[in-house]
Amino acid sequence: MVETPNAVEVRGLSKQFVIRRDRSLKERLVQRRTSLAHKEVFWALRDVDVDVRAGDSMGIIGANGSGKSTLLKCMTGVIQPDAGTVGIRGRIAALLELGAGFHPDLTGAENIFLNAAIMGRTRAETQRDFDAIVAFSGIGDFINSQVKFYSSGMYVRLAFSVAIHVDPDMLLVDEVLAVGDEPFQRKCMERIHEFQRDGRTIVFVSHSAEQVLDLCNRAVVLDHGRVVTIDEPEAAFKVLREGYNETMQAQSAAEQADGHSPRLSGIAVGQPGTGSTEQQVSIAPGGAVVVSGQVLAGPGGATTSTLGVSIETSGGVTIYSVESSALGLAFDGSRDHDFELLFPDLWLASGEYALSLRLIGSDGGQLDSVPRCATITVDGGTGSAGFLHVRPQLLVGD
Repeated sequence: MVETPNAVEVRGLSKQFVIRRDRSLKERLVQRRTSLAHKEVFWALRDVDVDVRAGDSMGIIGANGSGKSTLLKCMTGVIQPDAGTVGIRGRIAALLELGAGFHPDLTGAENIFLNAAIMGRTRAETQRDFDAIVAFSGIGDFINSQVKFYSSGMYVRLAFSVAIHVDPDMLLVDEVLAVGDEPFQRKCMERIHEFQRDGRTIVFVSHSAEQVLDLCNRAVVLDHGRVVTIDEPEAAFKVLREGYNETMQAQSAAEQADGHSPRLSGIAVGQPGTGSTEQQVSIAPGGAVVVSGQVLAGPGGATTSTLGVSIETSGGVTIYSVESSALGLAFDGSRDHDFELLFPDLWLASGEYALSLRLIGSDGGQLDSVPRCATITVDGGTGSAGFLHVRPQLLVGD
């Protein structure tokens, strides 16, 4: 059996940036001798190893500042690493930060030729595809205006249109697609799916769990410039969420130690009537679940709060959310409260789902949160895909 070659090979990649604490150029010149004491080395990437097989769609996920965009820029050669190597096989088209590869004083039409040339296209090749590029971008008569007058959405429309028309073997996309409007995002995702069907390689940076789960067959999780895991997207997002949870719980514990606000405690789930609650419950599609816990009063005793509950997929996509205020219930901050919230018929498809709870103050601010604190496993309902078990009926005419 012939192994699929790698389209991208990243080995021991490290990149550092120097953060200067000087407030001005004048201060740096006047205090040249002490300038070194006012800088700090920040490692955006440390010893990163990643392989992307040809034809794969690899997601890069992580918190802000984890090194996602830096890794993508190293892959494209926009920035050079301080250590390690990046090997690329094939022609790359890249969508990085807004306006990358565009000159603000040139028109959209002129920037099409400039951007395509950067990606290795000849003027004749670009001229052949010019009308198709403009048509896909949908910016119309603005094509002859200087791009410095473009909105952020127009930038993205034109940049994406150029990228997909240069016939790349590999498409690298940063979070810029989040800037475009919803119809254009759908249009872009449809074209990316066409690239997948053609067997092209995609590297995709996004905070959208829904997009990564839909598009990618592998995902790498970065944290403070290091690789945490490389796995299937659902498993990768589970690791990412666990990291988020640990951070949020540590922050919540620190806030609670200050003793200034109410907090949630003892969250558990179970089936009504059983008298048993734990951190996990298993049901069939349409089964009932009860969520229980406590709202503990803060020392001030004056803050009124409401409870927010969300049901999320294993990949972190919220499929349902409700607040107790919508049910006519708020908690008096002068005392502790026990609560039970009943979901009488959860028609969820087979899979694993997480419950996240939050406590919201009267001003709308979050007082406490316990993300992904309990699990609902749904068994049964096979033969369908998605998150809902809707039990359709097939009606056949004569």
